Amino acid sequence: MDKIDILTLFDYNYWANVRVLDAAGRVTPAQYTTPAGLSHGSLRGSLVHTLGAEIVWRLRCQEGISPPALPSEEKYPSLENLRTGWQDEELAMRAYLESLSDDRLRGIVRYRTTKGALQEDVLWTLLAHVVNHGTQFRSEATIALTAYGQSPGDLDMLLFFRERARQGNI
Repeated sequence: MDKIDILTLFDYNYWANVRVLDAAGRVTPAQYTTPAGLSHGSLRGSLVHTLGAEIVWRLRCQEGISPPALPSEEKYPSLENLRTGWQDEELAMRAYLESLSDDRLRGIVRYRTTKGALQEDVLWTLLAHVVNHGTQFRSEATIALTAYGQSPGDLDMLLFFRERARQGNI
């Protein structure tokens, strides 16, 4: 996998995030925070987990920092706080991704898990994991959003590619 591939995956990731966050903006505050049978409890829990994982993985890959835990829901009490956090993280992640070379993407990253176990993986696989992980937890959030009558619509990567092609970006 090369830099263009990784940049494309993250373009998709942020496109899908916007669709889910826009749909989340149409639910009530109670719906946002009420347990919804998701693996991280509420819609907010699922979205905060998704953002938190992205932050932790960037810190591991870019800065060699292995936080012992993901940020808590209390750090993002409202959807607006979460949007701001995600905008900040997107800027940081995009700057990091732009700094990478194809050779660096094939390099090894050593880090500690949140349980303290030492791990090492090839950088591009970790970055692809971030996008895939986001897909999993956006899907969970979408379950709650759909139940609340606020589906974000299709999040298929193919739809993303088709929209880009119509805009002349492919």
